[in-house]
Amino acid sequence: MKTELNKKSNQTTVVIDVSYKVENNVVKDFIRDEHASTFFNLKDDGILRFEWYLNKEDKTGTLIEVFENSQVWEELGNKLIGSPINLRFRELFTIKKITVLGEISEAFKEKLKPMSPPIVKSYIGGIRQD
Repeated sequence: MKTELNKKSNQTTVVIDVSYKVENNVVKDFIRDEHASTFFNLKDDGILRFEWYLNKEDKTGTLIEVFENSQVWEELGNKLIGSPINLRFRELFTIKKITVLGEISEAFKEKLKPMSPPIVKSYIGGIRQD
């Protein structure tokens, strides 16, 4: 592997922090049986990571999504906003914060505002292994 200093990746990472009021088993079943399987069945090579983490005591969660680039995320988002899986997500969860690590278009930022205005952070520096 080659390590480079300050080499920007085109990947877009999305971190969605949520809370919920329903029973933990309802959320767990939704994540495993519906939400994750929906993304798995898309068979989209541009989806690099889709992982949920829950804190069952305070009923909060974090969804981490990593995409090949922002275009993959925006195309997927445009397909799924308003879809049955997205509506079910919004029934179960209250979005506390959406953090986008990478660039997204102004049009997509506007589309996300009703859910939760995203906090977008641009790359500055670091290391990357290829």
